[in-house]
Amino acid sequence: MEFNKKTIRQIFLGVFGCILLYWLLHDTERVRSFISVISGIIAPFVFGGVLAFILNVPMRAIENGLLKKVSNQTAKRVLAVVLTFIALLLVVALVFWLLIPQIIDTVNALIPNLYDFFMKVQKKATQFLNENPELLEWLKANTDFENIKWDSLVKDGLAIFGNSVSTILGGAISAIGGIFTGVFNGFIAIVFSVYCLFQKETLARQGRKLLYAFIKEKIADGIVRILRLTNATFSNFLSGQCVEVCILGTLFAVCMAIFRMPYVPLISVVIAVTAFIPIVGAWVGCVIGAFLILVENPVLAVLFVAMFLILQLIENNMIYPRVVGTSVGLSGMWVLVAVAVGGELMGVFGMFLMIPVVSVVYTLARELTNKKLAGSEIDAEKLQPQPPELSSKFKEKREVNKKKQFLKKMNKKEKNK
Repeated sequence: MEFNKKTIRQIFLGVFGCILLYWLLHDTERVRSFISVISGIIAPFVFGGVLAFILNVPMRAIENGLLKKVSNQTAKRVLAVVLTFIALLLVVALVFWLLIPQIIDTVNALIPNLYDFFMKVQKKATQFLNENPELLEWLKANTDFENIKWDSLVKDGLAIFGNSVSTILGGAISAIGGIFTGVFNGFIAIVFSVYCLFQKETLARQGRKLLYAFIKEKIADGIVRILRLTNATFSNFLSGQCVEVCILGTLFAVCMAIFRMPYVPLISVVIAVTAFIPIVGAWVGCVIGAFLILVENPVLAVLFVAMFLILQLIENNMIYPRVVGTSVGLSGMWVLVAVAVGGELMGVFGMFLMIPVVSVVYTLARELTNKKLAGSEIDAEKLQPQPPELSSKFKEKREVNKKKQFLKKMNKKEKNK
């Protein structure tokens, strides 16, 4: 083996890799602490980059639409960034303005009505059992039904509910305290996102320079193409998701107003917000809305669930696949698969992330498949939706054997005659 600079560098990298692997395997505590420190340092910049990537979608729309006639590029970019953050703050303020008063009114209305609601349920259950003596006899024979103290049971249930609320509030207060400790990191993330938005073209050019400087040109071309496809896919997905959420929230608000249901602003906004979780998110809003309406009017609660099922059926089969699925180049079937896989792997975040990821993989796989088929000599008829019946040697051999067996049987019958 010839010892030159390249060989020495490879030996050095191999030895360094072995030492690093040994350290990773045998000193896990220090590795974890080191990773924790590094992640704490880079976390604000990662969040800032993600925020910039998300805000780039409305900012690009503002630049190409509202500020299209502004000739000064610096002024155009400054106005676009300012208007984007103002729009974000207005959306957040609107959501809180709709939710907070409704939540306060709902809690004030629910607390005095919960006991009466449970007592009504008890009376209805007792009346039902009296009208069905067979069921009452079965309960007496198989359970300690007569000794159940319903009043104390309801009071205990309300006490547990109150303790749970206090525990949740205590946890929320602790969480708020933890949030305040991360204000500095949040400030860094916002400032970093602003820098990224102002200099996105410069950052993209610098990234391409690094790729072409240290990677072969053909591989760098592929990476740049995949990154551009990913950017376009994620942008289309975010736009489609926002449109779909607005449509769904408006549908629920209109339908609930038509049927004169309570808590229209609260439930419609909750369903719209939870609908950011693809396919399954609105079901969380359904459970919350059904419970709130149930306390006020059980009949309307049943009507709300029926209305939700109908609107969800329309949304899943007509609105979501067309608005979001079309925007990312996926059919409704693949959107459902992406949501299921993403939820299983990474929970709620995976549901939101997996749709554009699957779209990118689907596009690349389709292009690679078409490229392979274009260079092959496969008959085009075999690739049609209804291909012709394909010939099979096994099938032909089986048919020949059937004919031989049939001829043997016929010969035997003739000999017997």
